[in-house]
Amino acid sequence: MIQLQNLKEEDYRGERFSEFHRDLMNNNDLLGLTQPELIYRLHMGYLEGGADIIETNTFNGTTLAQADFDMQEFVEEINKANVACARRAADEMTQRDPSKKRYVAGAVGPTSKTCSVSRNVEDPSERDITFDELVESYGQQIRILYEAGVHIILVETVFDTLNAKAALYAYQEFFEDKQRLPLIVSGTLVDMSGRTLSGQTCEAFLISIQHANPLCVGLNCALGATHMKPFLTNLSDLCPFYVHAYANAGLPNAMGGYDEDPQTFAKNSMEFVTESLVNMVGGCCGTTPDHIRALVDAIEESGAKPRVPAARTHKLMLSGLKEFIFYDNIPFVNVGERCNLSGSLKFKRLMVKEKNYDAALEVAREQVQNGAQVLDINVDDGLIDGVEVMGKFLRLLTSDPDISTVPLMVDSSNFEIIKAGLKCCQGKCIVNSISLKNGEEEFLEEAKVIKKFGGAVVVMAFDEEGQATEVEGKVSIAERAYRLLTEKVGFDPTDIIFDLNILTIATGMEEHNPYAKNYIEATKLIREKLPYCCVSGGLSNLSFSFRGLTDLRESMHSVFLYHAIKNGMNMGIVNAGALPIYEDINTELRDLLEEVIWNNSSDGNHVERLLEYAEKEKQKGSKKSEGKKQQEWRTLSLEERLKHALVKGMGEFIVEDLMEAMTQYPGPLEIIEGPLMGAMGVVGDLFGAGKMFLPQVIKSARVMKQGIAYLEPFMEKKEGAQNNGTILMATVKGDVHDIGKNIVGVVLKCNNFEVIDLGVQVPWEVILQTMKEKKVDVLGLSGLITPSLEHMVNNAKQLESNGYRIPLLIGGATTSKMHTAVKIQPVYSGPTVHVLDASRAVGVASALLDPNLKYSYYEEICEEYEELRKDYYSQQSEKKLKSLSDARANKPKINWNNYEAPKPNIEGVKVFDSQDLRELVNYIDWNPFFSMWQLRGRYPNRSYPRIFNDKRVGEQAKTLYDEACQMLEEIISKKSLTAKAVIGIFEGRSDGDDIEITKDGNTYKFYTFRQQEVNAVDGPSLAMSDFVHPKHDYVGFFAVTVHGAEEIAAEYERNHDDYKSIMVKALADRLVEAYAELLHYKVRTEHWGYVKTESLSSEELIHEKYQGIRPAPGYPSQPDHSEKLTLWEVLDVKNKIGMDLTESLAMTPAASVCGLYFCHPNSRYFNLGPISDEQVEDYARRKGVSVDEVRKWI
Repeated sequence: MIQLQNLKEEDYRGERFSEFHRDLMNNNDLLGLTQPELIYRLHMGYLEGGADIIETNTFNGTTLAQADFDMQEFVEEINKANVACARRAADEMTQRDPSKKRYVAGAVGPTSKTCSVSRNVEDPSERDITFDELVESYGQQIRILYEAGVHIILVETVFDTLNAKAALYAYQEFFEDKQRLPLIVSGTLVDMSGRTLSGQTCEAFLISIQHANPLCVGLNCALGATHMKPFLTNLSDLCPFYVHAYANAGLPNAMGGYDEDPQTFAKNSMEFVTESLVNMVGGCCGTTPDHIRALVDAIEESGAKPRVPAARTHKLMLSGLKEFIFYDNIPFVNVGERCNLSGSLKFKRLMVKEKNYDAALEVAREQVQNGAQVLDINVDDGLIDGVEVMGKFLRLLTSDPDISTVPLMVDSSNFEIIKAGLKCCQGKCIVNSISLKNGEEEFLEEAKVIKKFGGAVVVMAFDEEGQATEVEGKVSIAERAYRLLTEKVGFDPTDIIFDLNILTIATGMEEHNPYAKNYIEATKLIREKLPYCCVSGGLSNLSFSFRGLTDLRESMHSVFLYHAIKNGMNMGIVNAGALPIYEDINTELRDLLEEVIWNNSSDGNHVERLLEYAEKEKQKGSKKSEGKKQQEWRTLSLEERLKHALVKGMGEFIVEDLMEAMTQYPGPLEIIEGPLMGAMGVVGDLFGAGKMFLPQVIKSARVMKQGIAYLEPFMEKKEGAQNNGTILMATVKGDVHDIGKNIVGVVLKCNNFEVIDLGVQVPWEVILQTMKEKKVDVLGLSGLITPSLEHMVNNAKQLESNGYRIPLLIGGATTSKMHTAVKIQPVYSGPTVHVLDASRAVGVASALLDPNLKYSYYEEICEEYEELRKDYYSQQSEKKLKSLSDARANKPKINWNNYEAPKPNIEGVKVFDSQDLRELVNYIDWNPFFSMWQLRGRYPNRSYPRIFNDKRVGEQAKTLYDEACQMLEEIISKKSLTAKAVIGIFEGRSDGDDIEITKDGNTYKFYTFRQQEVNAVDGPSLAMSDFVHPKHDYVGFFAVTVHGAEEIAAEYERNHDDYKSIMVKALADRLVEAYAELLHYKVRTEHWGYVKTESLSSEELIHEKYQGIRPAPGYPSQPDHSEKLTLWEVLDVKNKIGMDLTESLAMTPAASVCGLYFCHPNSRYFNLGPISDEQVEDYARRKGVSVDEVRKWI
């Protein structure tokens, strides 16, 4: 009605606030002070229309709401003035007709704040108001309304139940020592979902606020009567109090007005009356005195009977976002235990050590998905601030609608932590726990607080004498606590839950043997004596004696629950979904457990028998089976010979055995699907179990390929053998490296996957086109160089925009789990997984394609990646960077005055096109070779040649090495690979953070970055230019390559020999690195000659114990790949040695290396680390390119 008065700013201000510093228009509550006659007339209009109750114009009468107008200091005056206006009108109408008293309800609005919802999308734990601040503000308004003379307290338009609970807490506190005014609570559903803004259903809302014992509960605002009806019906069916509804005059129209005329409004609202859904009805937004008059007339004409409040259910009622009522059809309530620092090592690690709240939330989510009906939350730990952590975790949890659907059990031995938890929960929680161990006074004090929050309570079977272990003690404590709670605090019996202490049995101490039996018998007695109460318990204690024997423990829990539930236990803290079915438990074990739980057997030795059984189970778990070596395998059956050949990678007799198989099987397809695939299944199993190694698998695949190549001509053109899925693999555009990808492909084929390999430098358009044509199940992307990461992100975006959701596997040397989690997974909705190496590929692909596993598997991946993202971003925010000027001021202090640049023996460019490969052998670093084949020794046998002594991989490493040496000798003898190099040494100098060199009168500049991270030891902030004299020096450059490996590998592949194909590429990589090492040695000692004598071992060379460095563009010291372009120009690399760059600046052939030479004794390798946007912009300016271009290449 106020809106219909068309008031202006000056009307709101009146004389008193004419000079107020803020606009006051729409501060409707202020009108009680500045326009009291208007407010009085509006009240009179509704009363004359037939209203029995009018509400005060104090909807925004709290200090929190008035703060929006800077009018907090006037709250007392505003409330009192508005109550006076309403009382004047109500009293006048009562005097006119004393037979019908008119009442004033003091309106307490929701404020403009919300205690359950974060307004900050970056931090769902953030709130713009606290529970305590709300209680203080509400308490002040309730006091003023009471003192001013209202008849009723009306907490209305509740969009956030936690706000309302704060108001109810303030209401209860204020009226603790005085006669209460009647309380009405009115919720608001924001849309047709039937939920409040904070997400609760109206039934959950009712359960959350009913502890305040309101006179009436109902709904108002937001919806018109027609839309409100289905939700009001649900509320009315459950509510033991009176029910009201005061709806809007329909839904708001496009202009913010309301279209229902009085007759339509009355007609729609009358459905509430005629169907006995309400005891009170009225109007909210858009309703005028005429609407109320029409409604009153309709009620009087209807003769409808008043609604009878619903009978109390005498069932425990809880709520999260949804209601939970413990009806008889629910035999047992599972309380999820994994969000308890004492019950879950994972949860403790996430919360205490890593502070990874997001991952901890996934622990909660998993429990809900596994059937937990209530979640226990316990953060008691001496290393954390329990009050703060409980508050933050519950704010996060209650912001997640998937988790906060269920009620919570706030669990702590510290009552301050319990209170902190209750202040974050809009639903009705269970408090775990209180007890009588410190006497009745503390017990009653804590119980009263819990009741004011509306919680149910767990009472432990402790008293001043300690923990009850006998039946009589448990029952006695429960009965005493029941009397105190119901008679002195006013608890509803259904809100009382007894934990009778499930204690450990079968410990070897005789006095512990009856604990399970005592619990069950006490439970039966308590449920008979106190039928409306629940009995609960923490199950894990029962089997604590058998730690490490998970199956035995879970079986014990299952047997115990089977009997405890029969005797009245109806709630328990358990690992939801982990228990075996009672009937499925091994009969021997189940019989033993029955005896132990009931502490009864014919000879009394039941505990000893269970302990003996447990010991046997431990021994079984420690035994390792060893397969026998097959001797004289050629005498075995055909199928066994085929299996032996494939598992051992022995192809000598494969064709002979397959010829025999053709006479025994219907056709080649049956041979492939039968013994061959069966044998490869064994290979896959052994590999997955770590009992075969990658080279062995490759050899097995070679024999398999030989066999299929023999059988292929005999096969008819028809659908081939069934496969586990089709996987498309590609090295991304600009990258030519594929050894790792090829290995993964072979392993997948070994495990019956169809693999489509698009090769190297594959643009995303080709990938998408192939996906459409081949209908692939999984896409695998590979890359070795840093720019490939950008292509992978782009490919993921293209998959997303084209509607694909198939699994995406990411692999390659430059990739990482962190990069995948931070950069790739967020841009693609399908499953995205980083695959570390070939040994993981089969398991990942199989899990992602298994309909029974893929969801749970990927949930674990998402949990892990969420942890990684959080860790990454926290590290980014925690790393402190110097300003660029400060970093430059912190450059290393080199005394150039005493330094004379050593003049090289060779200046300019020199080409080496006939390098003897045999000279390179002694410079080979074999460690990356074994790593590439995924053979990793363990300390102290990690490195070559000690890896040969490793018990796990030594034998296979030696075999692989011998075969590599054999191929290397063949390569050298036949000169099938050619090594070429070009170097250049030029005059130069440093120019700030950059390096200038002069060649043939032309100046070239190489650009470098400078470290900016503040480090713990406050060392210098390095740039590569620091190692070059600022006035005159020399700088070297090199490019080295090995030609021929791709051609040899292709020939091997045509002959179905992937093993040798991969081997020759791996050796080419080792040779080019060896050549780079040899060439650097010759540069140091001959071509530049800045070191006259040098005598270093191979290991010292590998660990770079020499003077000078040879850093490469695209690596940690200088991550900009585009610096290769200048190097190519200076050395004329392509024309000199046939070495080229792709558009992503990957080098071809793949076995290629390039870099710079620095000779200063202080020069060293370093990791650039994080740099600021300031430096990137400065670098781009110096280089004359865009910032985006710089970011592309680093």
